[in-house]
Amino acid sequence: MSAPVQVLLVDDHAVMRAGFRMILEAQSDIVVVGEAGTGAEAVAAASSLHPDVICMDVQMPDMDGLEATRRIVADPSIDAVVVVVTTFDRDDYLFQALHAGASGFLLKNAGPEELVTAVRVAAAGDALLAPAVTRRVIERFAASARDTDTGVAAAPSSAQPPASSAPERTAPPVELTEREREVLRLLAEAYSNAEIAAALFIGEATVKTHVSNVLQKLGARDRVAAVVYAHRHGMV
Repeated sequence: MSAPVQVLLVDDHAVMRAGFRMILEAQSDIVVVGEAGTGAEAVAAASSLHPDVICMDVQMPDMDGLEATRRIVADPSIDAVVVVVTTFDRDDYLFQALHAGASGFLLKNAGPEELVTAVRVAAAGDALLAPAVTRRVIERFAASARDTDTGVAAAPSSAQPPASSAPERTAPPVELTEREREVLRLLAEAYSNAEIAAALFIGEATVKTHVSNVLQKLGARDRVAAVVYAHRHGMV
């Protein structure tokens, strides 16, 4: 059996952390390895506990969750994915979370099963946002994010369309196989690995290999960065 997903809970409300812990530890494949009540505590705990997934609140004293996420993602010694969990359904939090390097975004009014699913999905490296939300977020993020923030290679300046014209749908500068292009297009439509496998009539293990190859070739940290790349280069 595979090792359980190790989770760090970050929220300034102890009651909220206790509720999340009760929900997650009822699952045989998830274990909560620690808690933090501020952003600074979250950074320290992420470094010492090495969790797989961090459930991160946004509004906290000392250091907010967005800044904590930036520091965690930027630290090469921390190999954890961050899922922002907040009360506020605000676009600015959503976009800032993606800028910071978060791999998911969940509202606190979600059901217990959605929290469990979010942790499992994030740990597996799959897309977390619903398709409609993904398109709205990624399109805006791709238009405003700078290449250094997304962690993916930019197209040469000669490939950029004039400001007055519509985006030109050209092949990306990174060499991908035709199958890898198909996988990336489906990633950009928020397909999960299982859905990609069904759409392309291939096995999930093969999909995981293609996704890994795509991320490596793009120099993308995660699927969100790859989706941004696909939208920026007119692949969807």
